[in-house]
Amino acid sequence: MSWQPLNLPYKQDFETKAILKKLLNANKALAELKGVAQSIPQQEILINMLAIEEALDSSEVENIVTTHDEVYKSTLEDSNYITPATKEVKNYIEALRLGTSIVKEKKVLTVNSILNIQEVLEKNKAGLRKVPGTTLKNAQTGAVVFQPPQDAQVIKALMQNLEQYINDDSVIDYDPILKMAIIHFQFESIHPFYDGNGRTGRIINIIYLVLKELLDIPILYLSRYIIQNKTDYYRLLQAVRDDNKWEEWLLFMLKGVEETAYLTIIKIKDIKYAMQSMKVLLRENYKFYSHDLINHLFKHPYTKIEFLMQALDVSRPTASSYLNQLANDGVLTKLKQGKNNYYINHKLVNIFSK
Repeated sequence: MSWQPLNLPYKQDFETKAILKKLLNANKALAELKGVAQSIPQQEILINMLAIEEALDSSEVENIVTTHDEVYKSTLEDSNYITPATKEVKNYIEALRLGTSIVKEKKVLTVNSILNIQEVLEKNKAGLRKVPGTTLKNAQTGAVVFQPPQDAQVIKALMQNLEQYINDDSVIDYDPILKMAIIHFQFESIHPFYDGNGRTGRIINIIYLVLKELLDIPILYLSRYIIQNKTDYYRLLQAVRDDNKWEEWLLFMLKGVEETAYLTIIKIKDIKYAMQSMKVLLRENYKFYSHDLINHLFKHPYTKIEFLMQALDVSRPTASSYLNQLANDGVLTKLKQGKNNYYINHKLVNIFSK
């Protein structure tokens, strides 16, 4: 029989010298990210943009590949531009927002909340797995490498144990970033759902950091790090199961937090610079400049006349005049899609397409 997850906490000391040193760096990076994010007056901008980025990357881990352009169009409120892949990404964004609102409001993350998140992701009410899960086999030999728990009662008990570990720090009082890495390993090893385990696990990573107030909003998109290091990610997960190599796994995840935090900081600073540049440009050259207009143009990469009418409380001719002037001058890019004209903040798109 292959390795099976045990109840948390595991009976070993995870606070090695190397891990504690790496934790200092990860916490410093997260603290800086939290501070930089607070400097953006409209944090909805960051939630929209970085949630889209996280959703794209998380879905790519599951080989659901789509483009920024497709996702931007699909996330417009009245968009009919929905492909199967963009639908998956939209579901991820919705689930991420739900998870964030739950932990900010309730101050806990329960099994029921995780079930709700997975339900939004998969758009079904299948619940915890009641039949045997996927068996991981060696591609060359065909030998079973890992088989998640198969019994429904075992899965339920392990998830209840995970809930306690997440919410009750008296069980073991580790640094939250360290606990996040342990929680992620445990969840992936339980593999509690028929589908959506990977994406649900990556949402738990982010919202756990929000729960522990290391972040105010869900803007640490670790999925990019996992994609770039996909082979190591799966190898190190299995190395814990096979050889109890916890330190390598934990160092890998802590490095991911640190690197991703600094990458996100760069993107936020790029957004701030782009907002300030456009603010100066519009203030000096257009009589219709306003803070509300700038905020609207950076709330989402794509807009249209109807959205600007609502945001600024102006007539259709006025909104059309504003957007067309900006498009004619190259500030925005005008795109016709079916019967609709979209106006694209290409500088914002470029920040996330680098």
